[in-house]
Amino acid sequence: MLKTTGYRLLALCSLALGLVGIPLPGLPTVPFVLLSAWAAGKGWPQFEEWLLAHHQFGPPIRQWRQQGAVSRRAKWLASGMMLASMLLLWLSTVPMVIKIIIPGCLLLVAVWLWRRPQPQETADD
Repeated sequence: MLKTTGYRLLALCSLALGLVGIPLPGLPTVPFVLLSAWAAGKGWPQFEEWLLAHHQFGPPIRQWRQQGAVSRRAKWLASGMMLASMLLLWLSTVPMVIKIIIPGCLLLVAVWLWRRPQPQETADD
């Protein structure tokens, strides 16, 4: 019971963070939606089915699960948001070490992201 509640809470919180990430630079959307689907699959099958059937969330989740793929559009959006985040970071007053470490981490994420395959057409799409 406690484990199921934890997965359900994680699914809802992850989806909420993903939705907040749509307008906010620096907060990713797709990873949180993927986490939400994973958690729902562990403790809330009906919510997982809803996510998979959703017209916007479903295709990226299925593409990730079936092929480990990320669409070109998502790659460009994520890269643009990471760039915007780095620019805002450089304009801020945070310590220089942060201004160096965070862009380095974002660069590693971008390299990993662009190395992911493009989705192939499947019967589910």
